[in-house]
Amino acid sequence: MSGLIGKKIGMTSIFDENGKNIPCTVIEAGPCVVTQVRTNEVDGYEALQLGFDDKNEKHSTKAALGHFKKAGTVAKKKVVEFQDFATEQKLGDLIDVTIFEEGEFVDVQGVSKGKGFQGVVKRHGFGGVGQATHGQHNRLRAPGSVGASSYPSRVFKGMRMAGRMGGENVKIQNLRVLKVVAEKNLLVIKGCVPGHKNSYVIIQK
Repeated sequence: MSGLIGKKIGMTSIFDENGKNIPCTVIEAGPCVVTQVRTNEVDGYEALQLGFDDKNEKHSTKAALGHFKKAGTVAKKKVVEFQDFATEQKLGDLIDVTIFEEGEFVDVQGVSKGKGFQGVVKRHGFGGVGQATHGQHNRLRAPGSVGASSYPSRVFKGMRMAGRMGGENVKIQNLRVLKVVAEKNLLVIKGCVPGHKNSYVIIQK
């Protein structure tokens, strides 16, 4: 799948030709440099490695600097591989947002916002114990019973309980491209994408 690495700028809304207000996300997509070309002969599979967002040289290892030097570019903060790229590219080629067209559908992958340690009501949508009556005192948002009786005398694996929420890889599929602003390397995509502002996302078509 062809694709680019991008950075989530934020959300806004635009009006379509029928006057309907559409929520959308603005993504700075590329330009990305081809930093490595994987081949069957050498690597056992075919893929393109793309780099995005310049990194300060003093914060890079010598191995990384040598790797990017082969591609004739500076060190990059984010590097991602794309398999089955639609067009053939060479080492050092620049790929920009023009590979996308208005109206087509893309998949966007990113790391969701971390929400810390959350209870079962927020994390799994539980209704709480006994709602707000029957002498529950301060147990309105408690999970209730989690274990069985004397058999099997343990809590089953996969039981929905309180815990860390967010901070996971999430892919949203079939989002429509509303606008492509080539001169500013911007993509306007219908709906929301995972991650906070300025987080990296992967756009695939």
